[in-house]
Amino acid sequence: MTSLLLILAAATSPGPADSLRTIILERISRDSGATVAVFLSDPVSTLLVAVDPDLRFHAASTMKLPVLLELGRRIDAREMRWTDSIPVKNSFASIVDGSPYSLDRNGDGDTTVYGFIGVQLPLRQLAHRMIVRSSNLATNLLIERLDATRVTATIRGLGADSMLVLRGVEDGKAYAQRLNNTTTARDLGTLLLALAGGRALRTETTAELLAILEAQEYNDGIPAGLPPATRVAHKTGWITATWHDAALVYPAGDARPYTLVILSRGIQEQGRGMALQADIARIAHAAILEARARKPGRTP
Repeated sequence: MTSLLLILAAATSPGPADSLRTIILERISRDSGATVAVFLSDPVSTLLVAVDPDLRFHAASTMKLPVLLELGRRIDAREMRWTDSIPVKNSFASIVDGSPYSLDRNGDGDTTVYGFIGVQLPLRQLAHRMIVRSSNLATNLLIERLDATRVTATIRGLGADSMLVLRGVEDGKAYAQRLNNTTTARDLGTLLLALAGGRALRTETTAELLAILEAQEYNDGIPAGLPPATRVAHKTGWITATWHDAALVYPAGDARPYTLVILSRGIQEQGRGMALQADIARIAHAAILEARARKPGRTP
């Protein structure tokens, strides 16, 4: 009877993923009124933890990751080159009726691209500003050239089954009609794992995109919860009361990343939004290190 009870207890006790999910949920619960989705997946240890991974959010600037991936795909297809240039302008057509709209320089995370209006900038420079400083102007220039429909088709092919890229940034008429770019935590994690795993692009293009994502300058979210000097390739995004971070995290001394995506809405203060991301990242990272250490045949 004692042996049977021990077997039953072992069978019903929570595993590492369940325990980690419980801890993450407890942390989320401390932010009253927040809606939070988490997707954590480690191909090395096979640890997978998800909290509402298919809940749909306004994508905010995380939609710039699909734009970057589509640019990489077009370069691989030799339809474009990194050195090709685009004329810089600040007038774009609404997807609703084609009427023109312009971006607010003061509301952009990066103002440097506005200084080049009337001249041409290479695709590499625009892609870099789109990610590292989340330039809205660079994004709109790129998405106009790449076509949002083709961006969405590419991410569908990579397994992001529901993420939708409809338009550029600050299309007020589209926003009023709720024609927004949307995403889920699972979709962003799927795209990052496809990129890191070499399933999205050629090796040299993959390396170029990862380097751009690692150069991200907004690091108060997921990176803030990780040990110093941890490699993180990620894209942030935020709008009113909405804070996102989607990352590939490389544990120290290991070239094999895991993905962590945290999406939230309903948190008014940026500091609280960033603290939530950092806390979840700290909890997740410790669990990943433990899971990798337990894995049979692990690389020393």
